[in-house]
Amino acid sequence: MRAFLIIGTILLFMSFSLRDAHAKGPDEYQERMKLYKKVETVTLIPWYYLAAVDQYERNIRQVRKDLPKAESVIGIYFTPEKWAGPTNPNPEEENPAIIQFFNGMGVDGDGDGKASLKSDEDVLYTFSNYLLSYGIDDDNIKIGLWNYYHRDKTVGIIVGKAKMYRHFGRLDLDAHVFPLPLRSNHSYRSTWGDARGWGGRRIHEGTDIFAGYGVPVRATNYGIVEMKGWNKFGGWRVGIRDINNTYHYFAHLSGFAKDLKVGQIVEPGTLIGGVGSSGYGPPGTSGKFPPHLHYGMYKDNGYTEWSFDPTPHLRLWKQQERQALKSKK
Repeated sequence: MRAFLIIGTILLFMSFSLRDAHAKGPDEYQERMKLYKKVETVTLIPWYYLAAVDQYERNIRQVRKDLPKAESVIGIYFTPEKWAGPTNPNPEEENPAIIQFFNGMGVDGDGDGKASLKSDEDVLYTFSNYLLSYGIDDDNIKIGLWNYYHRDKTVGIIVGKAKMYRHFGRLDLDAHVFPLPLRSNHSYRSTWGDARGWGGRRIHEGTDIFAGYGVPVRATNYGIVEMKGWNKFGGWRVGIRDINNTYHYFAHLSGFAKDLKVGQIVEPGTLIGGVGSSGYGPPGTSGKFPPHLHYGMYKDNGYTEWSFDPTPHLRLWKQQERQALKSKK
């Protein structure tokens, strides 16, 4: 069973890596930003909300079999029926007036007289035009997002992405580091998928990195703190969502970094706590196992969230960080 899980997660990891490598070049980032800013000028919907929706949809299209993969600069997806109108006999309709007659969402954003699903500007303008029908302030945009996705978690993820884009003022937020300082004495191997018995039979949803008690634990990515507190399994733990919709889970901590709070924006290397042995009991329980960091990674597809083996990522980030440090010398 574990072999099956490991093979599956390796294939999944390779798939994520290849997909995430797409559209990461500086030219494409610039092209996206240019479109966000252009549509913001026309609709007054803040560019960072447009970027957040676009990135969210690009992310879920990478991990959903029922959605086509994003092949354009803009990743927002409309079904032909939603675009042209649910009762429109021509789902490929591009005449804005006819689309409006059939209550379709598609509008002409680039001024060529057509509302085309093949036009990045038309697609982005159409979603912005939808949000504009609710208003341009934060609260009304959130209402518009909920009425579109009908899922609180999706709205929260998009709002978190928007907050990060607004804070950093740029789109290239993909850098990562290893969760422990490279100079620290630590060891790990893939333990994802192993059986666990405390609290009932379950699989291990992460990689255990063994290190000394109190060794600093760092954020591995640009992200926003979604969760901080106690869990009977994970002890003192922190959850951080990155810009690519991956949830990073840090558990069994000895404690938290000073002033760390939910909603806080972090960068690769930001101190979030220390290695510990907390968990397997009520708040404060510690010492039932050797000190280590449990590090987990989860993907959300718009419906549910699942874990995958973080070990290949940890190895890659460690290698990249070492190379970056060497290049600075």
